[in-house]
Amino acid sequence: MYAVGRLPHPRATLVAAGRAVLQLGLAALVITAVAENLALSVLLLCFMFAVAVFTTTRRVEAAAVWPWTTVAMLAGLLPVVAIILLTGTVPLEGIALIPIVGIILGNTMNGHTLVGRRAFAALREETGQYDAGLSLGLTRGQAIAEIIDRRLPEALIPGLDQVKTAGVVTLPGAFIGVLLGGGSPAQAAAAQVLVLLGIMAAQTTTTVVAGRLIRGAHLLPADLHARLRP
Repeated sequence: MYAVGRLPHPRATLVAAGRAVLQLGLAALVITAVAENLALSVLLLCFMFAVAVFTTTRRVEAAAVWPWTTVAMLAGLLPVVAIILLTGTVPLEGIALIPIVGIILGNTMNGHTLVGRRAFAALREETGQYDAGLSLGLTRGQAIAEIIDRRLPEALIPGLDQVKTAGVVTLPGAFIGVLLGGGSPAQAAAAQVLVLLGIMAAQTTTTVVAGRLIRGAHLLPADLHARLRP
C-alpha cells in the first residue's frame, strides 16, 4: 500500500520491518544473557539510552548539542526510575528493570523528538516574529519563548491520548505482557498504570527542560544557533 499510494521512499517500510526483526531477535538474545546480572543489565540500559540520544538528535538535526539532549532526557527519566525503585514497585532486578525502563526511555525519546521538530520548525518559519520581539526590547530567551511555548504542549499529545484511551481503544504492551506471562488482569492493569504514569511524568519533565534549554539557546541546531543572536 505504501507504493500504491505513491508515498515517498517506499523501500523505507521494508527496511524498517527487516531491522525490527533483526534488532528484536538480537535484543532477545542479549536480554537473556544479561538479565540475571544486575550490573550487566544497567550497562545494557546505558547503551539503550545512548542509542536513544543519538536517534533523537539526528532526527531533530541537532547532533552537535547531544550533551544538552542528554540533560533533558535524564531530567525526565531518572526521577521516574528512582521513584519506581525507591517505592519497591519494581524489584531491583535486570529482568524487571530492562522492560520497564526501556518502555519509559523510548517514550521519553519520542517526546524529545517531537519537542525539537515542532520548536525548531517554528523558529525557522517565524524569524520575523523573533526579530520583532528583539526590536521591542525582549531578550533572546523571551523572543524564543514567544514562538515555541505554544508548540511545546503538542509534544505531549500522543502520550496523553495513549493514557486516555488505554483499555478502551488499545490494550498497551505492558498489560498484554503481564497477561501472557500468567498474571491476573488486575496485576496487568496495575503494571500498565505504572508504565503510563511513568511515561507521562518523564515526557512532561523532558519537554519542560528541553524548552528551557531551547530558550537559553543551548539546545539548538547549528543554523538556528547562528541565526538567533541576541
